[in-house]
This record gives sequence, structure tokens and C-alpha cells, in this order.
Amino acid sequence: MITLAKGDVVAEKTVHLSRESLVRYAGASGDFNPIHYRDDVAQRVGLPGVLAHGMLTMGIGSSIIGEWIGDTALIRSYVVRFTKPVLVDADEGAEVTYVAKVGAVNDDGTARIDLAVTTGSDKVFGKAQAVVVVA
Repeated sequence: MITLAKGDVVAEKTVHLSRESLVRYAGASGDFNPIHYRDDVAQRVGLPGVLAHGMLTMGIGSSIIGEWIGDTALIRSYVVRFTKPVLVDADEGAEVTYVAKVGAVNDDGTARIDLAVTTGSDKVFGKAQAVVVVA
């Protein structure tokens, strides 16, 4: 059994995304939308540049929670509301920081984990929460 209190930081990680990361994810997911690897296409549709896949940033979040809890089967639910895309510069890439905090400890042996995800000063997720089994 894990002992938790509201506000505890249970995991924190900064992930570097490069254009290569996006291409690898595209291959794994089958999402070859060119806004994820071509600046000209991204700009043509009104974007400031190449964006990381939303499902990639979401998946990294769940994997960080899974690493902390020790078994992804203990994640009962995971919801995310996207608020800001992650721009991935061709040369610099992007740094995305994930901080997982206990939002609530429930009487049923679960806890709500709130995930704050940022790139620079931008908040990537407006709401990201996982319910995990801790008992």
C-alpha cells in the first residue's frame, strides 16, 4: 500500500522532443499528418510551426504515471484536455515538463493524480487527471 497525501508530488520528468521523436511516433501510431514534420505544411494551415502529436504528449504523461505506480494496469482512468500545442523547433526541439501531484486520496483505495504539463511557460494540458489504485 502506498501512503499519499493531497499535494504530494509523485513524479516529475522533463522530456526532450525532437523532429526525430515525431517521425518515430508517426511510424508507431500511423499518424503521418505533415503538420507533425513539415514546417511549410504547418504554416500553410495557419500553425506557427511543426506540432508534436497530442497523443504523444498524452501518452508520455500516462507512462510517467505508470512508471511511478509500477504497473500501468493500476491506472483506472486518464483524461486530458489539450489547451496549447507543443511546437517542436527543427534545431532545438522542445522541452516538455510533466509534474504529477496527488489531487485527492479516495476512500475506495484509489487516488486522483493531477498532471501539470508545460513547455516553456505554456500550459499544454488544461486538465489532466488519472485515477490510480494505491491500496
